Amino acid sequence: MLIDTHCHLYHKNFDNDFQQVVERALNNGVQKIFLPAIDSESHEKLIQLSEKTFSFQNSTLNIYPMMGLHPCSVKENFEEELKIVEQYLNSGKKIYAIGEIGLDYYWETTFKAQQIEVFERQIAWAVERKLPIIIHSRQSTDDCIASVKKFAGKVAGIFHCFGGTVEEAKQITDLGFYLGIGGVATYKKAGLKEILPAIGLKHLVLETDAPYLPPVPHRGKRNEPSYIKLVAETVAGALGKSLDEVGEVTTANALRVFQLN
Repeated sequence: MLIDTHCHLYHKNFDNDFQQVVERALNNGVQKIFLPAIDSESHEKLIQLSEKTFSFQNSTLNIYPMMGLHPCSVKENFEEELKIVEQYLNSGKKIYAIGEIGLDYYWETTFKAQQIEVFERQIAWAVERKLPIIIHSRQSTDDCIASVKKFAGKVAGIFHCFGGTVEEAKQITDLGFYLGIGGVATYKKAGLKEILPAIGLKHLVLETDAPYLPPVPHRGKRNEPSYIKLVAETVAGALGKSLDEVGEVTTANALRVFQLN
């Protein structure tokens, strides 16, 4: 079994062939998918999708919702967006993590201070609710680590789409967090294959971030959950492990993060 710990399956890019996407995922061993939230434009679709199960040839795909405000959606109306997130968290619906949350300095830094405020407020909510957090950190890893350190020992989760250095990985894992490894690991210039041995399988979970960041040989096309097997194969090759062992350990790690074991 493989677990996709980060997939935007509610994205409009899957509307036309959703059933086929699900079937391909199941055919490649994916049985659980976790959906990260972005903002109020997609929250309801995410929740509705997570209330369904999908079966194909005696296999079942279970979908699990997260809730949070993505840093790229932190604008002038962030207080209103946070209220909506909080309403979902208080709705009685089972939410498995607060995410994806974090900091993104790639696109713009107009709301940098607000991003940090929103990030830390959502971490505090996770602490209160004993939920893991799923962190988006683009060109902001140091600041993300600094914010998480304020809650050290009180919160855990995943640094999604990790593409940093061994030193950054050690800081993150020392805080009790896992590293989300996706399609970027298959990119030659990313250098992840070289640093994965220094991190070790015990600190990793797998993800696709579909429809974004597809692995080689699908780069430039739409990503989908079935491609997580390509990520698992890349991790296996980098670590000198079997595909079965990568699946077994990363699945156990994911179940631990989301408190399903």
